[in-house]
Amino acid sequence: MTVIYGTKNPAKLSVMKKYVQALDVKGFDVIGLEEAGYGTIYEPDESGNSPLENAWIKAQAYYDIIKKPVFSADSGLYFPEIPEELQPGVNVRRVNGVRLDDDGMIEYYSGLAARFGGKIKAVYRNGICLVTQNRTYKHDGDDIAYEGFYLSAVPRKQRVAGFPLDALSIHIASGQYYYDREISKSERLSSSLDEGFCRFFDNVGKQENWWH
Repeated sequence: MTVIYGTKNPAKLSVMKKYVQALDVKGFDVIGLEEAGYGTIYEPDESGNSPLENAWIKAQAYYDIIKKPVFSADSGLYFPEIPEELQPGVNVRRVNGVRLDDDGMIEYYSGLAARFGGKIKAVYRNGICLVTQNRTYKHDGDDIAYEGFYLSAVPRKQRVAGFPLDALSIHIASGQYYYDREISKSERLSSSLDEGFCRFFDNVGKQENWWH
């Protein structure tokens, strides 16, 4: 069974493929819009007020065109300890009405961290929605939320296109940049995100009779 991930972002596709590897269902595959032959499809307007709402808007829009099982995911960035008016939420890339590129995001968020002592506590919350001919599946539980972390005022030189804030992200317990941490295989495989996304796809697969 092949399911289309409604994204043209190769970094996001690569991460999702890693998440679902732990599902270990023979013949189950996730491909992106480019690989599925829909590289020129328009990108829906992400006008929702939450990650889950944006994921649904995108998944439904893509399904209306593709007419095949398709899912989308969206994230929101939240800072528990700074004023509400500075919360990016689902508008992580849009600041004061301007859409930021990767370099612009690093500049803006490192500057924000500098305003609050050099680092700020942050958390990503995720929403995922998969649309099939039969029904729509939605999920935004704690099991697919990232652990809390710090955003630093000092970026690392490493860059991954599509994930600019990784260059600012610091692991709270160790105080190390995530780029500098040596993550063991057992730690990676026990990731709650892996398990959360796998449970989502397993639930969909069982209800859609994809697994035989």
